[in-house]
Amino acid sequence: MNITVRAYTEADLPAMVTIWNEVVEDGVAFPQEELLDLQSGAAFFAAQTYVAVAEDEALGVLGLYILHPNNIGRCGHICNTSYAVERTARDRHIGEKLVADSLAQGKAHGFRVLQFNAVVASNVRARHLYEKLGFVQLGTIPSGFRLSDGRYEDICPYYHEL
Repeated sequence: MNITVRAYTEADLPAMVTIWNEVVEDGVAFPQEELLDLQSGAAFFAAQTYVAVAEDEALGVLGLYILHPNNIGRCGHICNTSYAVERTARDRHIGEKLVADSLAQGKAHGFRVLQFNAVVASNVRARHLYEKLGFVQLGTIPSGFRLSDGRYEDICPYYHEL
C-alpha cells in the first residue's frame, strides 16, 4: 500500500461518508448515533477546521480524520480529532499516518494541545497507538460511553502537547 494523507476534496465525500458511517454503525468508538448522507456529510466536514483523507493510489480513500477546537474562548487552543478507517483497511497502519498528520496539522492551525475526550477503554489498538505516539492518559471516566448494545463502558481521555 502506498498511503498518502492529504486535505479532502468534494470528490472524496462519498467515500468519507461511507467510512464515517461504518464507525458510527459499529457503535463502539464514536459518540454520534446519526448517520451522514452526502448533504449532511458535506456540511459536517466543511464545518471542521481541517479534514484529511488517507488515500491509496489503487484503492482510493481508506480513512479520514476531522480536526476542530475542543472548546471555545480560553480553552480554544486545545483541539480534538476523530479518526475513521474503512473496515477492510484496518490494521495496515493507516490510523498511525492519520494521527501523525493530525498532530502536525493541529500545530499548523495554531493549536497547542490535542485532546481526546472519549477513547473507549476496550479500544486497545487505538489506545496503544496513542500511547506509542506520546499521548498521555488523563484518567478514566466510569461508564462514560454507551455502546450500541446498551451496555456502558469506561472512557479514557488523552492529550498530546503540540
